[in-house]
Amino acid sequence: MCSLSFFSLFLSSTFVFILGIYYLLFDYSIFIEWELFSLNGSMVVMTFIFDWMSLIFMSFVMYISSLVIYYSEDYMSVEMNINRFIMIVLMFILSMGFLIISPNLISILLGWDGLGLVSYCLVIYYQNVKSYSAGMLTALSNRIGDVAILISIAWMLNFGGWNYIYYYDFISDSFEMKVITMLIVLAAMTKSAQIPFSSWLPAAMAAPTPVSALVHSSTLVTAGVYLLIRFSPMLIVYNYGWFLLLIGCMTMFMAGLGANFEFDLKKIIALSTLSQLGLMMSILSMGYLKLAFFHLLSHALFKALLFMCAGSMIHNLKDSQDIRFMGSIVNFMPLTSVCFNVSSLSLCGIPFLAGFYSKDLILEMVCLSWVNCLIFFLYFISTGLTASYSFRLFYYSMSGDNNFYSSFSFDDKSYYISFGMLSLLFVAVFGGSFLSWLIFPIPYMIVLPYYLKLLTMFTVVLGSYLGYCFSNMNFSNDLFSLNLLFIVSFSGSMWFMPYLSTGFISYLPLKIGYYSSKSFDYGWGELFGGQGLYSLFIYLISYIQCWYDSNFKVYLLTFIFWMFVLLMLFFL
Repeated sequence: MCSLSFFSLFLSSTFVFILGIYYLLFDYSIFIEWELFSLNGSMVVMTFIFDWMSLIFMSFVMYISSLVIYYSEDYMSVEMNINRFIMIVLMFILSMGFLIISPNLISILLGWDGLGLVSYCLVIYYQNVKSYSAGMLTALSNRIGDVAILISIAWMLNFGGWNYIYYYDFISDSFEMKVITMLIVLAAMTKSAQIPFSSWLPAAMAAPTPVSALVHSSTLVTAGVYLLIRFSPMLIVYNYGWFLLLIGCMTMFMAGLGANFEFDLKKIIALSTLSQLGLMMSILSMGYLKLAFFHLLSHALFKALLFMCAGSMIHNLKDSQDIRFMGSIVNFMPLTSVCFNVSSLSLCGIPFLAGFYSKDLILEMVCLSWVNCLIFFLYFISTGLTASYSFRLFYYSMSGDNNFYSSFSFDDKSYYISFGMLSLLFVAVFGGSFLSWLIFPIPYMIVLPYYLKLLTMFTVVLGSYLGYCFSNMNFSNDLFSLNLLFIVSFSGSMWFMPYLSTGFISYLPLKIGYYSSKSFDYGWGELFGGQGLYSLFIYLISYIQCWYDSNFKVYLLTFIFWMFVLLMLFFL
């Protein structure tokens, strides 16, 4: 099953990528429409759009998923129901495909809801309490976005159809489209885990690591960004960009800060994904949709590799995810370490790796754009924090002594895992330059003063040094005053967002529900309702029965009285 899925997805990916390049070179697109039925003058149609953007993104999704499935052959080797797992992953890819090639809100909802449901199944795959809690948080956070899309479908009924690309020219004076765009922005914020919906993304790390490599690199989390790229004309016309810019920059800063205080390997990488999603959202809100799409693709490559390397480490360390147990892994697993460090450096934006081409271009466009000091500093501080947690991760996992069991040995001799990592290593190195030549055949000419040109590299170097300083600090309670302890706990817990998304929201309604149930349903409701009436009737029956039993004359008299009443009724 794994090999068949790998080969079919890999070949499909190659074919779709070549087609995407052809469509890009000739500026060609195909629009396919199939009418299902007509309802009150609105046609319910199944539509597909095949342009360079959808085809290249689709090929990337299929390429990464084919390697993830091949990688799962070894990683999930002890799993009894491996075929079931592969089927769920394939359903996930199918849902993503529907989302990518649909220019129609109803068929988008098909893929959007499919992603939500299948991701819930994958998050709760290891059936335990933590997984169920994470799955519930994921599903309920995403339901807000699903509801927003359902409401926008209802609003779009006024236009007589759901193909939003038809209405790009009629958006300037339309109140309905303004509301629809607002709802789409809300939906994208939930799916791409922007503040205040960020807490589900690190919680979803309860899923198996191959799923994390697929879901949190190229598919589920980028669905919101991709939808906003498609809706970008509306975003610019209605001036929602300033709001999205602030939200994106805050998310980027919050995630970068939180990753520097985290010790769970997968959560650090999840927070780095969140940081990059904030970067994509913020640059998209400034109107650079091609740049956002370029970073989406290059990020998918190196982040999938990073997750695969993390999975290889976790697999060899017998499912230990704490980076404090690692150390000198480079001596035991050289191949994994090389891939891990290349993808980390690519994430930081080190020159000539995949992440550099998109990240450096984004930061230079920020320097060139009209943005205020707050946004400018949030961009560059977040970039520094990215370098900081990457270096901290390198420091804990690669350097020093091995902190695992002294009698334990591990290696990276697994063929399937190594093949998956090496296949992604080449694209994580060369993919950025290749995509930049494809998407931007005429290069951007950005003229900046030398101090702004070098600011990106200076930020990365300074961030790495800060990461080294962070690694040497001992965050124990006795070292800190209470104020500093609050800052560390506030920064390290994503600004208390996991609590605000769960206990803070649910505590009061559940408490009110408990007391109302206790007082009304099980209290006064029972007293005046079922149990109370039952007790009253039992008491009356027993009283009357006792009356009859104790006095035979009364019983006969009552009998004669009732007979007399019946006779009267009969003759009248």
